Amino acid sequence: MAATQTPGTLGSGPGQVVPFPARGADQVGFERAELMRILDLYGRMVAAGEWRDYAMDFTRQAATFAAFRRAAERPQARVEKRPALRGKQGMWTLFGEHGQVLKRGHDLANVLAPMERRLLKAVED
Repeated sequence: MAATQTPGTLGSGPGQVVPFPARGADQVGFERAELMRILDLYGRMVAAGEWRDYAMDFTRQAATFAAFRRAAERPQARVEKRPALRGKQGMWTLFGEHGQVLKRGHDLANVLAPMERRLLKAVED
């Protein structure tokens, strides 16, 4: 006597449902609110004459936003999101022009604070 299978059960016979193998994301990206916060700061820095260009890079490990004073030089500031560090020192890192870590943290607003202060200083001058 042949065994019958109910619909939705797994098997190797014809017409059986085979689950798609689970896999991780191909790349890390910014959420809409995160990108809006970063681009808001970028726009204000452009208006203050500090930045003129930007670049974004998305890999499996990190999403990066880099801001440039001029297009042909290294970035003046770089914000990096690494979800793998969420449980440790925080997934957000702000790097300076020479690659030094300026700030790390769990909250994007706190990590961007040094750039906000720099913007205030640039506007006052």
